[in-house]
Formats: sequence, C-alpha cells, structure tokens
Amino acid sequence: MPELIAGLRIPSTPAVAEATRLLQDTTGPLIYHHSRRVFLFSLLHAERLGLSPDPELLYLAAMFHDTGLQTPFSPSVEQRFELDGADHSRAFLRERGFPAAAADTVWTAIALHTTPGIPGRMGPEIAATYFGVMTDVAGFGWNDLDHDRLDEIVAAHPRDDFKNEFLKSYFDGFKDRPETTIGTVNVDVVEHFLPGFHRTTTIERVMNSPWPS
Repeated sequence: MPELIAGLRIPSTPAVAEATRLLQDTTGPLIYHHSRRVFLFSLLHAERLGLSPDPELLYLAAMFHDTGLQTPFSPSVEQRFELDGADHSRAFLRERGFPAAAADTVWTAIALHTTPGIPGRMGPEIAATYFGVMTDVAGFGWNDLDHDRLDEIVAAHPRDDFKNEFLKSYFDGFKDRPETTIGTVNVDVVEHFLPGFHRTTTIERVMNSPWPS
C-alpha cells in the first residue's frame, strides 16, 4: 500500500526504498526528517506551479541533497558540500542502472540547491527541489501553501528545534573547508560561527590578479 502524507504519495520503487534506508542508517533524525520534508514541500510547489517532476527523481534529489554535509565524496578533492552530495547521488543512480540523463538531473538539482535565482527557472525536478529546500529552511512560499497540509507534513516529520540544530549541522559540514563556501550563501554561516574568518572578496580577486591593469 503506498505511503501517503498530506495526500502526497511517496514513490514505491526499489531505489526510493534503498535511499530511504541509506539516509536512516547514515544520517541523524535532523537530516532525515529535513530531507523528507523537502520532498513533500517540493511536491506542494510542483502542484502550485503546474510542474510535473518525475516523483522518483525528485525524491532521490531531496534525500541526497544534504549528504555532502556529512560524507565528503572524495577525500582527495576539496569541494563545496553541494557537489559532494551531487556526486553521491550520481554514483547511486548510475550503479542502479538509471540513465545518464536521469542521474544528471538529480546531480544538477543537488548541486544548485543553494544557488539563488537559477534552479527555479530550470527543469521541474531541479526547480521543485530548490523550492522545497527554501520552504523548509527559510519559509519560502509559506503564505501560498495549504497550512493544513504543512501541519500534516510536520507532524509526520517533526521540525523540533530545527532552526538552531540545522545551522549547527550545516556549519559542521564545511567548517573544515571554509574556503569552499566563498561565493555562496554558505559563507554567511561560516562568518557567523567562525570568529576571525575573512572571506576573499571579488574586489580582492580582481585587484590582486596578475594583470598589470
């Protein structure tokens, strides 16, 4: 029997079941519940905007979108946590026989989920993932969504002290690679939690480039 939350269907596929178990086994309740809420909020936005994302790909994007905070994909390459999560997802999908185009869609949704302005104008899986993340983290679209359904989602996947706990977990994911956050919204978190951190600005990069003029 399909799982329904607030009238929204959780896809019933082997990959979905495996991704769910993987998140439960490798992340704590904070990231697991956040990721599930992101999927459900993404579906609400898709309904609102008339988008038709592939439910399985949307679910996998939501579930993998923050995995890079906890497990860097490559110990030899220091990169943004979003890319680590995207690389995790691509490997997961390709190892299970998904077409390259499907894996690339999920990769892009995760890689861009903290990039303002761009993902919301891309394909339905990418846009919906971004809107779902923004709803759970910053309340995007709060007034446009059915609050009874929001309440059902939060009852199934509680927020508890999400704001404070998420910011701590978020920072923990890149506190040892703060330079990777420069040029992204993540640098705000580093500057808040890491006293004395100085981000290299675009002005400094331009003025200190090797060009004489």
